[in-house]
Amino acid sequence: VQLQASGGGLVQAGGSLRVSCVASGRTFSTYSFSTYDIAWFRQSPGKEREFVAAIDWSGGSRKYSDSVKGRFTISRDNAKNTVYLQMDAVKPEDTAVYYCAAVTAQVAGPPLYSSKYNYWGQGTLVTVSS
Repeated sequence: VQLQASGGGLVQAGGSLRVSCVASGRTFSTYSFSTYDIAWFRQSPGKEREFVAAIDWSGGSRKYSDSVKGRFTISRDNAKNTVYLQMDAVKPEDTAVYYCAAVTAQVAGPPLYSSKYNYWGQGTLVTVSS
């Protein structure tokens, strides 16, 4: 069972970047992946991990933190076992390690709390220069 985050890098403030999260392993067969809610969290040095965005199993329900709403877009391609986070109009305060996480689909929609997620990727570093 693996979640592999990638696509991080250095970007100038106001620019764009897309990070990806690919799921693999028996738990995430093509059929099973579509039964998981997926979220992105981020963590900056000295700060707690915070929620960024989440998408339900179908892609029909999406949630965003207030700090990224209107700038970031989460999407998924279940045929590719992949979730994307499109980051536009980035700011220096978006600098962090971004983690993707998965949990079996929740009736109430994708959770906002990291403790609700069972599977985690290793993270990808996004650095926004001013």
